[in-house]
Amino acid sequence: MHRRVATALAASALALTTVVASAAVATAAPADKAQVLSNWTQTSASSHDTWVAARANQAAWGAYEFDWSTDYCSSSPDNPFGFPFSTSCARHDFGYRNYKAAGSFSANKNRLDSAFYEDLKRVCARYTGGTKTTCDGTAWTYYQAVRAFG
Repeated sequence: MHRRVATALAASALALTTVVASAAVATAAPADKAQVLSNWTQTSASSHDTWVAARANQAAWGAYEFDWSTDYCSSSPDNPFGFPFSTSCARHDFGYRNYKAAGSFSANKNRLDSAFYEDLKRVCARYTGGTKTTCDGTAWTYYQAVRAFG
C-alpha cells in the first residue's frame, strides 16, 4: 500500500513540476515580436502611451532587437512653432524602421501615418483658440508630408 501511495505521489509531483516548469517557460517567453510591434503602432492613445513607456525602458525589450533610432521629424522642425511634435515623430520613425526591417512596411504604412496624425492631434488638443488652430494646421501639413513623401 505504501508503495502505491509513494508511486502516486511521485507521479503527481512530476506532473506538478512539469506544469510549473511549462508555466514558467510560457511566462518567460517573449510575446510575438510582430504582435508587440503592432500593439505599439496603433492610432489609440493607449498604444502611444505603451510605446512611450517601452521607449523609456528599451533594455527590457532588448530580446526583440527593435530599431529605436530616430531622426525625429527628419528635415522638418521637431517642434514647429513650439509645438512638441518630436515624440510623435520618433514613434513614427520607430514604426517605419521596424516594419521595413520586418518586410511588411507597405501593408502598414497607412496605419503608421494615421497613428502619426492622431499623435499630433493629441499634442494639439492641449491648446485652445488660435494656438490650437495653428497647431492643427501644422499637424495636418506634417501628416500630408509623410503620406506623400514618407
